Amino acid sequence: MPKMKTHKGLKKRVRVTASGKIRYRSSFTGHLMSGKSGNRRRQLRKPNMLHSSLAKRIRIALGKA
Repeated sequence: MPKMKTHKGLKKRVRVTASGKIRYRSSFTGHLMSGKSGNRRRQLRKPNMLHSSLAKRIRIALGKA
């Protein structure tokens, strides 16, 4: 069988933590921030953790399973 390839687009967007969780950046942070409230902008700055039900599939796509 051939080796499984790493999904390069996903590799650029997520990071696997030491405990195996998937950390990613929020969307809607690029521009047009003036229409969003200050509280919403602060929340969007923080990195998010992916739900554990999706994390296993993401790790497989990254070759970290």
